[in-house]
Amino acid sequence: MSRRPNIEGALKHVSSRYELVHAAAKRVEQLLKEGDDIFVRDKVKKELIKKTFYAIEELAEGKVQVKKVNLEP
Repeated sequence: MSRRPNIEGALKHVSSRYELVHAAAKRVEQLLKEGDDIFVRDKVKKELIKKTFYAIEELAEGKVQVKKVNLEP
């Protein structure tokens, strides 16, 4: 059985599911700049996982924080 990302844990660090999707997408963009492959190797279990899964896990564990920017003048 495949693992699933800790979405409930990640939702504790953002205000909505929409913000979670946006934050995870931004993090995946950052990870893709580091390497073109869509997979990243888990440092503990040494298995390949998708960068989307990895981004959500980072949010859930608090390794990545969402910075909110006010665009109003």
